[in-house]
Amino acid sequence: MKKIVGVRFKRLGKIYFFDPKWLEVKKGEYIVVETSQGEEIAEVVVPNRMIEEEKIVAPLKKVLRLASPRDLKHAEECRKKEKEAFELCEQKIKEHNLEMTLTDVEYKFDNSKILFYFTADGRIDFRELVKDLASIYKTRIELRQIGVRDEVKRIGGNGVCGRELCCCTFLSDFETVSIKMAKEQNISLNPSKISGNCGRLMCCLKYEQEVYEEKLAKLPNIGAIVKTPDGNGEVDNIEILKEIVRVKFKNGDIFNYKKYNVNDIKVIKDVVKEQANSEEKEYQEELNELEKLEEIEKNQKEEI
Repeated sequence: MKKIVGVRFKRLGKIYFFDPKWLEVKKGEYIVVETSQGEEIAEVVVPNRMIEEEKIVAPLKKVLRLASPRDLKHAEECRKKEKEAFELCEQKIKEHNLEMTLTDVEYKFDNSKILFYFTADGRIDFRELVKDLASIYKTRIELRQIGVRDEVKRIGGNGVCGRELCCCTFLSDFETVSIKMAKEQNISLNPSKISGNCGRLMCCLKYEQEVYEEKLAKLPNIGAIVKTPDGNGEVDNIEILKEIVRVKFKNGDIFNYKKYNVNDIKVIKDVVKEQANSEEKEYQEELNELEKLEEIEKNQKEEI
């Protein structure tokens, strides 16, 4: 077991573990920690606790000290400088006619460098922009391309559910989402209903996916031939979460339907049907574009 504290460098950022050594800290306090980028100030979100060593990425960086009034004042000054740098960088982007959108600026606590975050549809040659900024600020300048999800996370807003966006409240990392998840969860494939404020697939499609995959593994595909207490029939529909199967029986020219629990039937011959329903065919072009955008953003994230 290892003693740790968990901190965030940004309000909705990822939680990182550090070694507090002898220091006892409380939730909500600010501390100065050692990182690979130098000293940083961070907010404590997980106070001192013991955790299993296999859950830790070793070696743990150290907590240097509780943030002093001087540290807090310096952090506040950095926030003010970030706003000024944002305005100046936007002006320089226009001067260089670059097709990019500046989304955020971050001053390192130890003044070692300034990071400028931006979004763009493709690769941008920003070498001249970096030279301009370096000549003004006399420090290391770094530009990082981010995805539209990160941009919306910074801006904020409400989702179609009426609640504040997940990425603005608790979501600290973006996982891969696909059209396949919407299909398996039997959700409408209308792009306007499965896309978030960022124009990408909604992150919440991922939340219940493991449950759906687990239940689908127990269920036969639609069209499978199954044995039931009432004879053999064809699977006509499935209720995934309830693990209920609707079976179609043919009696001459008449079809009868009955529902069974998956445990009450036995699969005689399963089928694999990757058929597209009418809704999927209607929005096929837009769905393909959504998938393409997801793939592009995934590749950009891996490069970064």
